Amino acid sequence: MSTTRENGSLYTNIENGIAHLEFGHPASNSFPSELLDRLEKEFQKLSEDDSVKVILLKSEGEKAFCAGASFDELVAIETLQAGKLFFSGFAKVLNAMRNCKKLIVGRIQGKTVGGGVGLVAACDYAMATDAAAVKLSEISIGIGPFVIAPAVERKIGVGALGELSLAAHEWKNAYWAKDKGLYARVFESLKELDKEVTIFTEKLASYNPEALYEMKKMLWKNTDHWDELLAERAAISGELVLSDFTKNALAKYKK
Repeated sequence: MSTTRENGSLYTNIENGIAHLEFGHPASNSFPSELLDRLEKEFQKLSEDDSVKVILLKSEGEKAFCAGASFDELVAIETLQAGKLFFSGFAKVLNAMRNCKKLIVGRIQGKTVGGGVGLVAACDYAMATDAAAVKLSEISIGIGPFVIAPAVERKIGVGALGELSLAAHEWKNAYWAKDKGLYARVFESLKELDKEVTIFTEKLASYNPEALYEMKKMLWKNTDHWDELLAERAAISGELVLSDFTKNALAKYKK
């Protein structure tokens, strides 16, 4: 069932050590600031919950996984401060995922754009259907995927990051994303994806939590500076979003 709430929805259901964390929004599961704030806090809470062994991140419905940041909020930005605040929403979520003591598995059922690609990249392991194409369209409206770039580059490398972000009009299919390392596995149906996600998360939940935590720390090596780095990136995007180029581009999109 899809949510109709303007600020989106966020639910967590903990079963057998697996926290099913599901977000939703009527606009293709995009993120207004309030929902990003709730997601950040939820990761922090689950990180400290001893009953949770592994987190499964998913979104509502069978279509898009995530359409990135809220378009309506993006259009409404009028000051540098508002711009930085808006873009730091994803920065805080990525850092919460990075600092989370539990492994995060992503269930990606459909298309993913912009900030959503950052969310997938910040998962420790992501499984998808073949409908889960990805796109970074930010350059086309005069900004760039600057906040999420470190997370995406860490997963797929600087070459693929360039390929994805400079071809801002192009969808890359799920097999491209798997080939580059964004997805670990791709399935032909949602039913198959869910079956394998269940098997995989149950296995993870049965392993030694201390070993999993040590493994997670290893996977995120050399990212301790991200609190400052992503905040700096949010400021760059916040400045660019006020440019005439971006204002004009957004006005065209709005029409």
